[in-house]
Amino acid sequence: MTKKGQHVVPNADGWAVKRSGAGKATSLHGTQADAIAAARKIAVNQKTELYVHGKDGRIRERSSYGKDLNSPKG
Repeated sequence: MTKKGQHVVPNADGWAVKRSGAGKATSLHGTQADAIAAARKIAVNQKTELYVHGKDGRIRERSSYGKDLNSPKG
Protein backbone atom coordinates (compact mmCIF):
# COMPACT_ATOMS: atom_id res chain seq x y z
CA MET A 1 0.00 0.00 0.00
CA THR A 2 2.07 2.85 -1.25
CA LYS A 3 -0.64 5.31 -2.28
CA LYS A 4 -2.01 7.90 0.14
CA GLY A 5 -5.49 7.38 1.49
CA GLN A 6 -7.67 4.64 2.90
CA HIS A 7 -7.44 1.06 1.67
CA VAL A 8 -10.11 -1.63 1.98
CA VAL A 9 -8.21 -4.91 2.08
CA PRO A 10 -9.04 -8.58 2.70
CA ASN A 11 -8.38 -9.77 6.23
CA ALA A 12 -8.49 -13.16 7.94
CA ASP A 13 -11.73 -12.13 9.68
CA GLY A 14 -13.33 -10.40 6.68
CA TRP A 15 -12.29 -6.94 5.51
CA ALA A 16 -10.10 -4.25 7.02
CA VAL A 17 -9.76 -0.51 6.55
CA LYS A 18 -6.12 0.57 6.63
CA ARG A 19 -4.48 3.95 6.26
CA SER A 20 -1.62 3.97 3.75
CA GLY A 21 1.58 2.89 5.43
CA ALA A 22 -0.13 1.78 8.66
CA GLY A 23 0.75 -1.55 10.20
CA LYS A 24 -2.55 -1.96 12.04
CA ALA A 25 -6.05 -1.75 10.65
CA THR A 26 -8.18 1.27 11.49
CA SER A 27 -11.26 -0.97 11.64
CA LEU A 28 -12.39 -4.53 10.86
CA HIS A 29 -15.64 -5.49 9.12
CA GLY A 30 -17.51 -8.66 8.25
CA THR A 31 -18.38 -7.53 4.73
CA GLN A 32 -16.56 -5.57 2.08
CA ALA A 33 -19.56 -3.22 1.76
CA ASP A 34 -19.34 -2.27 5.45
CA ALA A 35 -15.59 -1.69 5.14
CA ILE A 36 -16.07 0.48 2.03
CA ALA A 37 -18.69 2.62 3.82
CA ALA A 38 -16.37 3.16 6.80
CA ALA A 39 -13.36 3.92 4.60
CA ARG A 40 -15.38 6.32 2.45
CA LYS A 41 -16.38 8.36 5.53
CA ILE A 42 -12.73 8.65 6.55
CA ALA A 43 -11.55 9.52 3.02
CA VAL A 44 -14.22 12.22 2.64
CA ASN A 45 -13.38 13.68 6.05
CA GLN A 46 -9.62 13.69 5.34
CA LYS A 47 -10.02 14.65 1.65
CA THR A 48 -7.93 11.69 0.49
CA GLU A 49 -8.23 8.67 -1.80
CA LEU A 50 -10.19 5.47 -1.28
CA TYR A 51 -8.71 2.26 -2.70
CA VAL A 52 -10.79 -0.91 -2.75
CA HIS A 53 -8.78 -4.11 -3.10
CA GLY A 54 -10.19 -7.43 -4.31
CA LYS A 55 -9.70 -10.76 -2.55
CA ASP A 56 -6.46 -11.17 -4.52
CA GLY A 57 -5.13 -7.95 -2.96
CA ARG A 58 -5.04 -5.98 -6.22
CA ILE A 59 -6.69 -2.55 -6.41
CA ARG A 60 -9.99 -2.90 -8.28
CA GLU A 61 -11.57 0.49 -7.59
CA ARG A 62 -10.37 3.97 -6.69
CA SER A 63 -12.24 7.11 -5.63
CA SER A 64 -10.83 10.56 -4.96
CA TYR A 65 -12.31 12.83 -2.30
CA GLY A 66 -9.55 15.43 -2.31
CA LYS A 67 -8.53 18.26 -4.54
CA ASP A 68 -8.47 17.07 -8.16
CA LEU A 69 -5.36 18.50 -9.77
CA ASN A 70 -6.38 17.27 -13.23
CA SER A 71 -9.90 18.66 -13.34
CA PRO A 72 -11.03 20.08 -16.70
CA LYS A 73 -11.16 23.86 -17.08
CA GLY A 74 -14.27 25.69 -18.12
